[in-house]
Amino acid sequence: MDIKEFKEFRQKMNEIILKEGTLYTKRFFALDNDVYKDGKIPKKYKEMMGLVASIVLRCDDCITYHIIQCIENGMTKEEFFELLDVALIIGGSITIPHIRRAVKTYFELCS
Repeated sequence: MDIKEFKEFRQKMNEIILKEGTLYTKRFFALDNDVYKDGKIPKKYKEMMGLVASIVLRCDDCITYHIIQCIENGMTKEEFFELLDVALIIGGSITIPHIRRAVKTYFELCS
């Protein structure tokens, strides 16, 4: 799935989930959205933390989403590769396949 398809699928499914889902689901989605807003920690860094966590948890959809958000919030290439080091140290070698896909996604978005 390319980035455009990913964004369209995510948007469509989120609309259905928020329309059909329970109050708890809607609250969780709202909380997820609110947590990443600028606060004492800028949104850019929160998204970078989300990206590290997503790599460690090995969630490719989350990795793609957070890469998009990180780039939109001004993450540099140098910051991206440094945060990969943090993810690798925390998650270990099992994260390497996800790091490879993250690098592929990053370069697809930045080219």
